[in-house]
Amino acid sequence: MMFHASVLTLYPEMFPGPLGLSLAGRALGAAWSLDTHFIRDFATDRHRTVDDTPAGGGPGMVMKADVVARAIDHASPQGDPRPRLYMSPRGKPLTQGFVRELAAGPGAVILCGRFEGVDERLIAARGLTEVSIGDYVLSGGELAALVLLDAVVRLLPGVMGHAESGTEESFETGLLEYPHYTRPQVFEGLTIPEILVSGDHQKIARWRRAEAERLTRERRPDLWAKRGSGE
Repeated sequence: MMFHASVLTLYPEMFPGPLGLSLAGRALGAAWSLDTHFIRDFATDRHRTVDDTPAGGGPGMVMKADVVARAIDHASPQGDPRPRLYMSPRGKPLTQGFVRELAAGPGAVILCGRFEGVDERLIAARGLTEVSIGDYVLSGGELAALVLLDAVVRLLPGVMGHAESGTEESFETGLLEYPHYTRPQVFEGLTIPEILVSGDHQKIARWRRAEAERLTRERRPDLWAKRGSGE
């Protein structure tokens, strides 16, 4: 089953963008597919209007529910099993666990907002799940959608060269990833830790685990606390 992504956007030329390169680009058409839908095509007036002033006043503009709904219905007709996602700074955080859930599914329909966002009624009417990539605001949802898709595509079968590459990374076990080293043995007076060149794989595994725990305690006490609480 190929992972199929549909992106609804006012800037379709932003896709595939970096997803057309490297691992994701090589896998495009083989492990996953992508189509974009220009939201302005679904406006019905001669100016192809996609936004209007916010009810109750205030700055900015709001994307119109009727226009975006037509775009979603076109990209994701009734019976489409793919989740409908709306990239939004107020959404649920994008985590590695959620990424794995998406990668195991048939794909995703991703709405990229602009301006002040979309009419709230659309979110309920089309069953959108709001997703955030961090506690900051971007000019639009396109970059967030690219981040989400990159995280998902690399986990699809056959995309990464080594089957274990995705299982020992940060967040996969609730810990940050341990440090990595490679040749030369000495770089500007700094050496590779002796244990990593000892050939003792059990000791290496214990060292890596200890380093992952140390880094997590130091840099992400929130993650360390979750491990202690059993979350």
